[in-house]
Amino acid sequence: MTATALTSRRVARVVRGQPTSDGAGVKLTRVIGQRDLDMLDPFLMLDEFRSDQAGDYLAGFPDHPHRGFETVTYMLAGRMRHGDNQGNSGLLTPGSMQWMTAGRGIVHSEMPEQEDGLMWGFQLWVNLPASDKMTAPRYQDIAPERIPQVQPADGVRVRVLAGELDGVRGPVSGIATAPVYFDVELAAGARVALPLPPTHNAFAYVYGGHAQLGPEEAPTPLRRGDLGVLERNGDELVIAAGGEPARLIVVAGRPLGEPVAKYGPFVMNTPEQIMEAIRDYQAGKF
Repeated sequence: MTATALTSRRVARVVRGQPTSDGAGVKLTRVIGQRDLDMLDPFLMLDEFRSDQAGDYLAGFPDHPHRGFETVTYMLAGRMRHGDNQGNSGLLTPGSMQWMTAGRGIVHSEMPEQEDGLMWGFQLWVNLPASDKMTAPRYQDIAPERIPQVQPADGVRVRVLAGELDGVRGPVSGIATAPVYFDVELAAGARVALPLPPTHNAFAYVYGGHAQLGPEEAPTPLRRGDLGVLERNGDELVIAAGGEPARLIVVAGRPLGEPVAKYGPFVMNTPEQIMEAIRDYQAGKF
């Protein structure tokens, strides 16, 4: 009896991020949640923030509300302090992650705890199913040392933030969309095949160097700042680096297939639920 050969996913399309600002004027690049890629069910938004100019990030993200989805912050460099109206507080440091389930509503802030130096990371918004949109808010604050690292191939290191690789599970748990979140580093000339659930929508975002994605006979080149939306068919992603090292995040999640109503920091299923969220926030019910 022979094992079934795995099929590599191909890149369906390539999207470039758009420069924008958010919060109190923080400069960032919006990759999902912009004109060319409104969403990729269950992913609503992906921002990369990267600057060593304090004026680009110092004003931070003062108090603001969320309802109906999850925010995922992954820090590569710099320090960010978060706090909310429930008295929760924590510090995001390089290599750390926070998976916040906003659920029925929370008011929080994310403020830089540095006045100079590089601030670099990602924020991903993940939709919640209708059955979980009014769940109690919760945090998963994950320190760098809790994130396992594996070496699935020569010259390849992968931090497993969510999902499983080579029998090693990431620390994020209890998420409805069963996410995969890998931070992948390839040395020049290295190659790796990463398993992906065939049920999941997935993307790869290159944040360092160049990489080739997809089957060996027809790979798609991606450069720094490119997001590759992956085709659904296939149960692995083949990644190869060229003459220089490459770094990218590979993210996948089970699509919800539900109606989406979005208004700023509220993501529900109907316009009526959005109006209810606005009324509840104005009434101080978050």
